[in-house]
Amino acid sequence: MSIKTRLVEYADGSLVFEALLAWDDAAHGPRPGVLVAHTIRGRSEFEESKALALAEQGYTGFAIDVYGKDAIGSDIEVCREMMEALRSERAVLQQRLLLALQAMRDQPEVDASAVAAIGYCFGGLCVLDIARTGEALAGVISFHGLFDPPGNTADNRIAARILALHGWDDPLATPEQAVALGEELSSMGADWQLHCYGNVRHAFTNPSADASTGVTVYNETADNRSWAAAQYFLSELFDT
Repeated sequence: MSIKTRLVEYADGSLVFEALLAWDDAAHGPRPGVLVAHTIRGRSEFEESKALALAEQGYTGFAIDVYGKDAIGSDIEVCREMMEALRSERAVLQQRLLLALQAMRDQPEVDASAVAAIGYCFGGLCVLDIARTGEALAGVISFHGLFDPPGNTADNRIAARILALHGWDDPLATPEQAVALGEELSSMGADWQLHCYGNVRHAFTNPSADASTGVTVYNETADNRSWAAAQYFLSELFDT
């Protein structure tokens, strides 16, 4: 195994984005591609580590950016402003996500006919929105994602299979919102699963989560269970 990485730029008009591509250079031929959508903080070592882990499992990982290359590493409050702007302009967010997905498909290490997406927190909302557009990808996985619907996709049919991995006590995605998500996905014809972890809060996969507020709390058991569920889901998607 020889894991390699490179940075990939893509653009939406004059705004340039940058993603990290990770793949096993010892593998023969293109591999299924898995897009990794970021938390509120933008593309960081956290998402890059997931792309590397996916590469170690035989996929090609693609840790994306929806804020813009020049915003990578910005202060949390700047990131919050950018995230909230995109949450209020979901068509703009969806366009950036689909551009990132196409950029991944265009890489020679990626089998363009076999792609999926995973996302964390805000990134969970992002990958659910990719599915909501009706885009023909194999599947998406939301880790402690936000569930609010975008308001511009209700008449679409979802092609991707969906796995949402959710802390039941997440104050940013309440039980009522989880139920509403299931109803929304059913109405759009989706093949969906919702795995809920009891007594688990937001950001449960992130060891650096700040537990002082009681909102974001790392949970090792839920982290391990969710990653195992994600691995099984991806293997089911791609028969690996």
